[in-house]
Amino acid sequence: MRQGSRAIQQLKQFKLLLITLLRYCSIALFTALLFLPFKGLNAAGIMFICILALLSVVSLLKKTKIIDAIKTIRIPEIKRFQRFFIPVFLISSAALPFILKDYYIDVLIMSGIYILLALGLNIIVGFTGLLNLGFAAFYAIGAYTYAIANTKIGLGFWASLPISASFAAIAGLLLAIPALRLRGDYLAIVTLGFGEIVRLILNNWDSLTNGPNGITGIARPLIMGFSLAQLEYYYYLIFVFVILAVVVIKRVESSRIGRAWIAIKENEIAASSMGINTTKYKLYAFTFGTFWAGIAGILFSAKMQFVSPESFTFMESILILSMIILGGIGNTYGAIIGAFILVILPEVLREVQLYRMLILGIGLVLLMIFRPQGILGGVKGVHFRS
Repeated sequence: MRQGSRAIQQLKQFKLLLITLLRYCSIALFTALLFLPFKGLNAAGIMFICILALLSVVSLLKKTKIIDAIKTIRIPEIKRFQRFFIPVFLISSAALPFILKDYYIDVLIMSGIYILLALGLNIIVGFTGLLNLGFAAFYAIGAYTYAIANTKIGLGFWASLPISASFAAIAGLLLAIPALRLRGDYLAIVTLGFGEIVRLILNNWDSLTNGPNGITGIARPLIMGFSLAQLEYYYYLIFVFVILAVVVIKRVESSRIGRAWIAIKENEIAASSMGINTTKYKLYAFTFGTFWAGIAGILFSAKMQFVSPESFTFMESILILSMIILGGIGNTYGAIIGAFILVILPEVLREVQLYRMLILGIGLVLLMIFRPQGILGGVKGVHFRS
């Protein structure tokens, strides 16, 4: 009897090993086929062997519990080091325009704009747990509001700033009123549809938005008659807005509103039973998050001096969502790190342009395997409320 049970157990282990091997071979083969058009059959074969070996090592690490240990590592909060870290970071960031060339300053400006977007989406998704797949729509509303106000009415940057931010926030509020009746995947589909509707309106309303040709001739900001046309000056403008956003969002996060958002994300029924008006606070989250998207939009249009619907596609929303997942969903500093990495990394990999998205994708997959809560995430796993 014992020999029979051992044989059955060995047979089960062999079947499990065979299934695992077939799964790893299929993953490696799929990756190699994606790599095949770039370098040919030999390079694809090497890629197949490398991926298969990597998956085998990951499987071995799982059995030795090493991956579980990595997942549970809690990176110390930046608050513990803020007396040292924040002053050094601010001083070094302020000194960068004196060191770097214009190209790198331009990349840093774009990373600052995406940091504002990531911070805004982190309020909705990270703090409150409401999955939004159409965040680029509010980015577009802010950008086009300034473009139209400046080119058609003649309003300047500073006069248009509160208008653009308010329009984006009002759009977020109007979407949230009917959409918050839904949850989980259904809410994500509604926000995705809203993003596509906004893009199509911008693409087809020729008399107002100039259609697919976009709007050109948008003015740069002026401070006491002095134009911020040079990249160094515009960098400092973005820098001030990022610092302002971080300070305001951290204050709100530690307030009663922020604690209510966290409670809703963890358990909406329990939060409601404790007397929290969940609908009101979710409306606050949508409005406050899209407010920063509107600010990022006006900064983008003023920098580029041109806007078109192609800059606000669905993939833009996915990119912003990837930033907060990479940095650590629900972590303000994590959103900054994620945005910085996903803007800087493609530029660093520009010399291997054909492979940079492949490398980026593999890196994200490895991060999800070894640390699914993100770089600065404090909670194991990435979960959306359903």
